Amino acid sequence: MQKYGAERAKAIELRLHFLKAAPSLATVPPHPPQRRHQLSGDRKEQFAVDIKHPYRLVFAPNHNPLPQKADGGIDLGQITAIIILNVEDYHK
Repeated sequence: MQKYGAERAKAIELRLHFLKAAPSLATVPPHPPQRRHQLSGDRKEQFAVDIKHPYRLVFAPNHNPLPQKADGGIDLGQITAIIILNVEDYHK
């Protein structure tokens, strides 16, 4: 975590603890400070939470098959395991 600096490393640690404690992805708020949001395009099966602008903790559901709602969207209430992919600024 040294490469992120102390302040950002602490924020990453807090988000990891929050995600681990969440019973499902539906319980991770879509508003700050976590701001869970689904990515788009070729990353539409990935999600992110805010770290410290502009960095995000990017993760993907660890389910095969991916739980889906009747409308084809991802069923966040059924996402109970994730894989951490990266910490990045994907807006570059």
